[in-house]
Amino acid sequence: MTVLESSPEVLPQTQSILSRLLRRPLAIFGLAVIAIVVIAAVFAPWIVPHDPHEQFFEGLSIEGAPLPPDSTFWFGTDLVGRDLFSRLIYGARTSLIIGVVANGIAVLIGSMVGITAGYFGGWVEAVLMRFTDLMMAFPALLLAIVLAAIFTPSLWIVALVIAMVNWVQIARVLYTETRALAERDFIQAERAMGAGALRIMLRHILPHLVSTIIVWATLGIATTVLLEATLSFLGIGVQPPTPSWGNIIFENQTYFSSAPWLVFIPGAAILLLTLAFNLVGDAMRDILDPTQQGHH
Repeated sequence: MTVLESSPEVLPQTQSILSRLLRRPLAIFGLAVIAIVVIAAVFAPWIVPHDPHEQFFEGLSIEGAPLPPDSTFWFGTDLVGRDLFSRLIYGARTSLIIGVVANGIAVLIGSMVGITAGYFGGWVEAVLMRFTDLMMAFPALLLAIVLAAIFTPSLWIVALVIAMVNWVQIARVLYTETRALAERDFIQAERAMGAGALRIMLRHILPHLVSTIIVWATLGIATTVLLEATLSFLGIGVQPPTPSWGNIIFENQTYFSSAPWLVFIPGAAILLLTLAFNLVGDAMRDILDPTQQGHH
């Protein structure tokens, strides 16, 4: 048996994955929500009826309180008279940028650490995995709060902080899978033929891990969006006037009892987007995991 015959095709065709996703009602719902949010974020300047930073004198009642939803301000106004709908649409940009960028960096770091430790073993494994264990020992939210407090919060700093606390889980998973793959016959044959470590990791180990990476990348975006909203709500995430769903709640929490839409609407947006990514991630896991095939 040749080396190529020992390396089965592990990544299903994109068409097959999409067709399977579209047979799952919950996955379709998740994809639809994600598509709506992405379209709204990309085309925000053409969708929003008002400037998200503009304060309207008519956006407050005579007593100076926020206005409830009406035909002019579809989701009402916030405590300084800004249009909540416009801020929510622009806030989707912030959540998606941080979700994709932070999770992308976390997946990249976690993949490099996990695959390197699993392939080389020895002292490399000991150093990398003990560091991973050390990072896992700290509660992710507490560590993110400490890091966010050290650095001056901004969109990209928040993304970097979230990435620095979210890479450990995927590193652990890929380390375990790489350890098992490194002992397979076709990997040993490549080593015997004189192939370098980088070539083996990129051409023979990484393709077997793509399905796992895709699933973790999808599920990780939900976690990242939620963590960004939490940091922004605590006042150490994305700073005003840049709108994010978390800081919209933070800014308006004092009006929770008198103007509940200021908290419920952005809260529902966070919940819906997180749920959508989780539904798609769960479906992707079922489709790409060989042990699940034929069960649906």
